[in-house]
Amino acid sequence: MTALNVLGTALVPCSYDPLTGYFRDGCCNTDAQDHGTHVICARVTQAFLDFSLSKGNDLISPQSAYRFAGLKPGDRWCLCAMRWKEALAAGAAPPVVLESTHAKALEFISLAQLSAPL
Repeated sequence: MTALNVLGTALVPCSYDPLTGYFRDGCCNTDAQDHGTHVICARVTQAFLDFSLSKGNDLISPQSAYRFAGLKPGDRWCLCAMRWKEALAAGAAPPVVLESTHAKALEFISLAQLSAPL
């Protein structure tokens, strides 16, 4: 079964370089084991990377043990729904790629919030 995005169409891959997604399949797919609900495909900004770091999630530093090179502004990455929402409230949310954002995101955040210019 094909996953749907927030627009109701087939979920489009978010990024293969860097390779993202809970399953590291390039898509913001999810299942019951994904406790962070990594469903929002975003184009990360320096403001978001700094915000995430301030919350204890370093997405900047390379982690060779996980074959993770670290993110830089402009990279696309599947983010946890609640972290994106928290960043929105703090004025640090990165723009969302709607075609690549899983429909499950709508359980946490409205389409209007996801599609608003930031």
